[in-house]
Amino acid sequence: MAVFGVLAAALGVVGLVSPAATIGLMGLTPLPAGSRAEGDHTLLFLTASSMAALNMGVYYVLAALADWRAFFRWTVPFRFLTFTVFTVSVLIDRAPAGFLAVGAWEGLGALATALALRADARRADREHAAGALI
Repeated sequence: MAVFGVLAAALGVVGLVSPAATIGLMGLTPLPAGSRAEGDHTLLFLTASSMAALNMGVYYVLAALADWRAFFRWTVPFRFLTFTVFTVSVLIDRAPAGFLAVGAWEGLGALATALALRADARRADREHAAGALI
């Protein structure tokens, strides 16, 4: 959780400081400064998305520092939902193929979190059972 949080926050800062870098990280070609058409709100949405990533990253780091397991559990279905929406967006040609990496990041993060929570629960059950035998 902490690693994801730090990475999300860092990518949020990158998007706020250099939107073109974020566009490039997604495998897209950034447009030269001043070449956007009137009414193109791409940079506005990238700014909003980057700010959300920064905030989300901080939330994840704070949740990890507090060992807030309920928060960890809440993230799993929503990260799988994000994976699904992003992947379907590519499949229906709403987003370029490079966006699959963003979906994969979310899906793998959800899977890793679910597996870690399951392993922790099993370990706690074994420790509880061993303590009951003493």
